[in-house]
Order: sequence, then structure tokens, then C-alpha cells
Amino acid sequence: MTLDDLTGRIEEFLAANDPAATDRLDFLRARYDAGLAWVYFPVGFGGLGLSRGRQPEVDRLFAEAGAPDNNPSANVIGLGMAGPTILACGTEEQKRRFLRPLWTGEEIWCQLFSEPGAGSDLANVSTRAVRDGDEWVVNGQKVWTSSAHLAQFAILLARTDAAIPKHRGMTFFLIDMTQPGVEVRPLRQITGEAEFNEVFLTDARVPDTQRLGAEGDGWRVANTTLNTERVAIGGKDSAREDGMIGVVARTWRANPERRTPELHDRLLRLWVDAEVARLTGARLQQKLAKGMPGPEGSAMKLIFAKCAQQLSGLELELLGAQGLRYSDWTMVRPESVDFNGRDAGYRYLRAKGNSIEGGTSEILRNIVAERVLGLPAEPRADKDRPWKEVAR
Repeated sequence: MTLDDLTGRIEEFLAANDPAATDRLDFLRARYDAGLAWVYFPVGFGGLGLSRGRQPEVDRLFAEAGAPDNNPSANVIGLGMAGPTILACGTEEQKRRFLRPLWTGEEIWCQLFSEPGAGSDLANVSTRAVRDGDEWVVNGQKVWTSSAHLAQFAILLARTDAAIPKHRGMTFFLIDMTQPGVEVRPLRQITGEAEFNEVFLTDARVPDTQRLGAEGDGWRVANTTLNTERVAIGGKDSAREDGMIGVVARTWRANPERRTPELHDRLLRLWVDAEVARLTGARLQQKLAKGMPGPEGSAMKLIFAKCAQQLSGLELELLGAQGLRYSDWTMVRPESVDFNGRDAGYRYLRAKGNSIEGGTSEILRNIVAERVLGLPAEPRADKDRPWKEVAR
């Protein structure tokens, strides 16, 4: 399909579905059904099977027409992680049940992976899921769960067999967050907000029809999510004018009295890093659209965390004493993370989490070393031992 064909298709859709006269949700549902939601997804699941590179143009045309969006900042986990994982690993029934309300924003998603005793070592999760007829009964605790206070569903990694090594004893589920037995508690961060949460699961239930992948295949499915997540996080386009490099460049222009050759050199080096990340992201997004996220996403996310932290630090230096101001420490539970709508102090503090969320930078360096560069793996004494025999 040529760009002209795609543009014509959008124009026909808008003519039949006037954004100003159509209910917001009805408009979004119709856009999904027309294959104009995420156009790089397959036909029948909100897409047209096109390249990922067509998506920005589609979104631009809808925005120029005054069409409502699906509030992507409020459903980052769903759109960036749950959706691609369901597409790659789900049954036809699961795709039809979950992808449409996920894209329209009718159902917000979160991610139940990390635990107090299994953060960097995700394969060591201890949350248990026990089969009970056509359902699974889940007990355990998860932590660092973004948007759990808003979510209707979650992607869940739980242990279903403790008698075999840790990587082979886990299963992946899609769990209802609104049921009894799911308790969400806020975790206040250094920014003053509580966008993260801890989640307690007490006899929560999941139908076996909401198991994603085979029993015991959770590690493979989870890696699909993790690779997707790292591309999604690392793919935040820092090189755009509204990205972090744009914010710092505007601060540079507005404060000529603070410019020095050393700061200028740092700014240009960081721009190069941001541009490399942007181009790498474009390539990885194409692989992701074909269902092939790989370990290279770890390198991209690593670069993003480094750029965001160094750029936010440079912004504070350029602002001088003004950079020490912080607008509001009120404890709120936000719907999304807004770097551009906040002050420099918020950006500086929030960026500290970039090297932790989505895989710590230390773990990502191990992944790049072992799976991308082919270097020898670190010794892992517990890799082949039954999980129940490993000290915790």
C-alpha cells in the first residue's frame, strides 16, 4: 500500500466518521476496526500489516483532523508491552478479546513481574499459581507496578512448578485487577508522586483461558515482553524537539550567560547519542512490528537511561539556582509521566528511575555482553537446581 493509498483510506474513514460528530469511544472502535489503529499490526487486529514507519504519518493525519486519540500516555504498559505480547503469543480468541479494548483505552493494563525478592533476578519470582480445575489460584506480592491503581488487567508472571529449575517453572497469565484478592498500595517516589505501586495477591483467580502460552513457558513469553518493553522505553525519541534533547537545547538558547565550551561540548555529544538512539530505535521498531524483538533492545534502553539522566543533569547546570526549585511535593497518584509539562527538578529526579525500570542498567549490560557480543556468561550456581532448593 502506497502512502497515497493510505492517505486516501484515512480520508474516506474521516468522511464516514466525523470526529466532531462521533462519540469518542465509537470513533476509536471504528478506527481500530478499519485497521487504522496500529497499522503495523495484522489485518483484523487494528492494523493493515504495514511497516512501523507508517504509524507516525497516520497519527499525524488523525491529529490534524481533530480526531480523539486513545490517551496513550495513560496506557503505556498496555500499548507498549501487553499488546505486542498478546499479539505474539496469544491465541486467536485472546487477541480478539483483549487487543481492541486495550487499544481504545477501555481497559488499562499494568505489569506484575518484579517482586521484593526478585527484581534484577526476575526468574526467581515466588508468587505462586496453583491449578484449581479450570482456574489458577494466585498468591504473592509484586512491586514497582506502574499504573496498578488505574489498571483493569495485568500481565502476570507466576511460579507454577517449584520442583524444576527457576527458568522452566513459570507461567504467564492475563489477570483481572478488579477482582477480590487484589490489593494495590502506593509507593511514593523521590519526585513526591506515587506512580508506582506494590500489589498483594491473595487467592486471586485467573481462568486457564487467560494463560498466555503453555504451562511452564512463562520465561519465553516474559522475554517477549521484556524485549518489547526495552524497545518501548528506549524508543522514547530523545532526539525530537519535544524530547529531552529539545528541552535542554531550549534551555541552552535561553541562558547565553551560562554557556561554556565544556557545556557546549557535552550538549553536542549528548545530541549525537540521542540521534544514535533514535536511528537504532527505528530499526528495532521494525523488528518489533514483525514479532522479532531481540536482546538489542537492552542496549537501546541502556542508551536512553544514560541520555535522560545526563541531559536532565545538564539542564540543571544551565539553570543555575533556578534549577534547584521544585514546584510541588504533593503526594498524588498520576495517570502518566509527563516530562515536558513539569519543571527541571522533576525531570532530574524522575530520570533517576530510568536506569532501574524496565531492567536495571547492570542487568542490561550483562545481556548485551552475553547475547549481543557473545562474551562468556556470568557463573550461575542456581541455574540448573530445582527452584525450591535454592536459598532465598
